[in-house]
Amino acid sequence: MIRVQDIKLTLDEDESRIISKIAKKLKIKAYDVIDYTIFKQAVDARKKDDIRFVYTIDVQTTKEAELLAKYPALAAPDKTYYYPKKGEKVLNHRPVVVGSGPCGLFAALILAQSGFNPIVIERGKKVEERVNDVNRFWETGAFDSSSNVQFGEGGAGTFSDGKLTTQIKNKRSYKVLEEFVEAGAPADILYKNKPHIGTDVLREVIKNIRETIIRLGGEFKFESTVTNICIEDNHITAVEINKCSEISTDICILAIGHSARDTFEMLYNKNVRMEQKPFALGMRIEHLQDWINEAQYGTYKDHPKLGAADYKLVHHAKNGRAVYSFCMCPGGYVIASASEEGMIVTNGMSEYKRDSKNANSAIVVNVGPSDYRSEHPLAGVELQRQFEKLAYELGGGTYYAPVQRVGDFLNNQISTGIGAVKPSYKPGIKLTNMRSKLPGFIAEAIDEAIRAFGQKIKYFDHEDALFTGFETRTSSPVRLPRDAAYQSNLRGIYPAGEGAGYAGGIISAAVDGIEIAEAVIKEYKGIKGNV
Repeated sequence: MIRVQDIKLTLDEDESRIISKIAKKLKIKAYDVIDYTIFKQAVDARKKDDIRFVYTIDVQTTKEAELLAKYPALAAPDKTYYYPKKGEKVLNHRPVVVGSGPCGLFAALILAQSGFNPIVIERGKKVEERVNDVNRFWETGAFDSSSNVQFGEGGAGTFSDGKLTTQIKNKRSYKVLEEFVEAGAPADILYKNKPHIGTDVLREVIKNIRETIIRLGGEFKFESTVTNICIEDNHITAVEINKCSEISTDICILAIGHSARDTFEMLYNKNVRMEQKPFALGMRIEHLQDWINEAQYGTYKDHPKLGAADYKLVHHAKNGRAVYSFCMCPGGYVIASASEEGMIVTNGMSEYKRDSKNANSAIVVNVGPSDYRSEHPLAGVELQRQFEKLAYELGGGTYYAPVQRVGDFLNNQISTGIGAVKPSYKPGIKLTNMRSKLPGFIAEAIDEAIRAFGQKIKYFDHEDALFTGFETRTSSPVRLPRDAAYQSNLRGIYPAGEGAGYAGGIISAAVDGIEIAEAVIKEYKGIKGNV
């Protein structure tokens, strides 16, 4: 096929105009266009009075041979996913995948599609049951340390915007999108520049992927925490579940996520190599979605083709810190995301329609090993805990989150009331002065950034915008090093995904899971008794 770029439509033009625009671009007749597929669709809102959709199109045409002979660069890249050639070794036992977030699910899916019958071990519950536990926590404050926003089928991404944007350039990304669509996600994620599924749709998609893995010979063990790993001659031989049973295995893919702190400690005590890694800390900020729509789209803010506007911001503060928006959720909610008792963690979530009254994102500051004040590999985890405990204390010793109006934050004073922006966080909030409790370098950097962001996006520094604290789980503060074969220093252990420090988001985590599965497939041809 021919790839044609920079096809533009105004908001009022119908997609039926695409064929004539393709023909004009390629200097062919419209009837020479047999068919086309949208590869990418983006919104160009740089001119608020002339917002347009910009398309990259893969075209099937009767003139393909002529055009490619003259312009070889027009050839559309092959998007087909090719499974790796199997290796020669034989596994004694089925491979084990620890964790059922995007990384673990896609590692298991590729293994299952290749005939390896993986066993997926998940400390939390099935997504259907997990949703009930999370909703109960949000409504009543009844916390479950094993079934929450961080732990359970689908991982932390289950309660998110389901954002599928990624900065990685990896051909496996399209495979991930195709599998999501096959499992029930909207087909437009295949081409939208900023695709998202929405947490409401994502739950059904995850369940369908699980059922596919099972149908292909895989197995899931829910409410099963890995409490130990058995090692002989520097190679894994089994994983212990809930301190009471073992599963023998030659292969263990550790897709544990960035919140499995007890598992990190167990792995450290078993001499799995790990090291400190930078991450970011901050707070969630909420605005009226209408403010963001107006700032980004001007008079077109209510156009039905545009939907809820988003943003992406970064500021380099005078103190040397980078401050940036993270996990922006248009038309969404700030959610309670704790995974340990007596701590508060915030995150953002949107449903597919993105029709909530507020927009939110994290505003975070980079921190690194020099801020940890310890050489211990898990020192970054302890820094996260400090902020999460502080939030719990500021919230009054409950799971009510501390909240401060942005105007009060900038003036370093306690908030005494709520203005135009109403908090979306449940189970509740407590007004306070978070700034007075933050380290100086974080408070100063965020203050400077908010004022700068207000110059870029109208209303961003509005006094009634709300901060909710704290955002601590932006990424893993730990990395588990692996070699060229994707294995740890203990053989047969494959650190993977966000928790191992190799991904940041749904797509990159899923892609890492695919690459790990491919590494296993390239070395082994199957399981003893099945080959």
